[in-house]
Amino acid sequence: MSNSKKIAGGVCAPEGFAAGATGAGIKTGKVLRDDIAVVWSEAPSVSAATFTTNKVKAAPVLVSAEHLKAGRNRAVILNSGNANACTGEQGMKDARAMADAAGALLELSAKEVLVCSTGRIGVAMPMDRVLKGIAALHPSRSGSKAAAAAIMTSDTFAKEFAVEVTGKNGKFRIGGIAKGAGMIDPNMATMLCVVTTDAALPQAVLRKELKRSVANSFNRITVDGDMSTNDTVILLANGLSGAAPDLGDFSAALDEVTRALAHMIVKDGEGVSRFVEVEVTGAMTEKEARTAAEAIANSTLVKCAWAGGDPNWGRILDAVGYCGIRMNEAKTDIFYDKLAAVEGGMAAKTRIAKLCAIAARKAFKVTVALNLGKADYHVWTTDLTEEYVRLNLGE
Repeated sequence: MSNSKKIAGGVCAPEGFAAGATGAGIKTGKVLRDDIAVVWSEAPSVSAATFTTNKVKAAPVLVSAEHLKAGRNRAVILNSGNANACTGEQGMKDARAMADAAGALLELSAKEVLVCSTGRIGVAMPMDRVLKGIAALHPSRSGSKAAAAAIMTSDTFAKEFAVEVTGKNGKFRIGGIAKGAGMIDPNMATMLCVVTTDAALPQAVLRKELKRSVANSFNRITVDGDMSTNDTVILLANGLSGAAPDLGDFSAALDEVTRALAHMIVKDGEGVSRFVEVEVTGAMTEKEARTAAEAIANSTLVKCAWAGGDPNWGRILDAVGYCGIRMNEAKTDIFYDKLAAVEGGMAAKTRIAKLCAIAARKAFKVTVALNLGKADYHVWTTDLTEEYVRLNLGE
């Protein structure tokens, strides 16, 4: 049986990984904070990645997908302040130039470098500043937090997490950094994430594991129902620990890291005051359970009620009813945490004051029991506040 413990160090916690950040003034022309970061494996590594499913894909997503085909990626160059999305052929040239510059810095080929950008859509990259910033990077074994801070946009805190696992096949580490606060919806969101590990795994296994883990973490979060053009999750494995872990041990550890980062993104959602887990049980199929959970989690009416500490179960039942799944109102129960709000499609006997007390908490769970089948699904979401509107009025 494996033993997992949380450790410091983020993406630099695994053996042989370094990170760094610098300021290039991408957004304003003035260096107000770091806005370029790099994560690098000092040894050859295998790679995996998942990208946005939006049909409008940013140039760095397209370039990274190209470079991923080679499979031996060792570095990720990232920037905030500009998404390099909807920028045409020049945007593609700029994304490739970022890979070239990072490769020159780290003595790698451009195809060994993946590219991530986040920020404003439709604005040309200020490549003179970007290239100077990349050249000024000095990755180190202590650079994870600086890298995590450099990729923030409307985030309020840097997101990093790492674990060390001692299993029957040796000791290994997994660490990650992420950003995201708005445009967050399942099938990933305006979020960037880089995960590293010193475990020794075949590339095919690594890619299968990342896809599985993203489905159970980043694809279960929603803040505002909007999907971005730049979503990227990257996993690099260099094998320097010498441990070829039991797959179950690795899966559990990877899930611990991706879920921790996913939870941080939701809790840091723009204007968020509530962290809510929405669970649908007893559905006929998992697809229907997911449809219902996402309908509740993305309902503007439901989210506004939560912002006011109102356990308005009528809005929840309404969302389940219109989302197109098979349901029977008379069989449906709804719970706030474990307290019944609805029994058999009608108000439960629970005093409203008790439900309001739960809905006023910073974190709670809503369970909708359809009582028709055996499938279930859950997502993590937020409320919707006036602050969210203010943050998204534009510049």
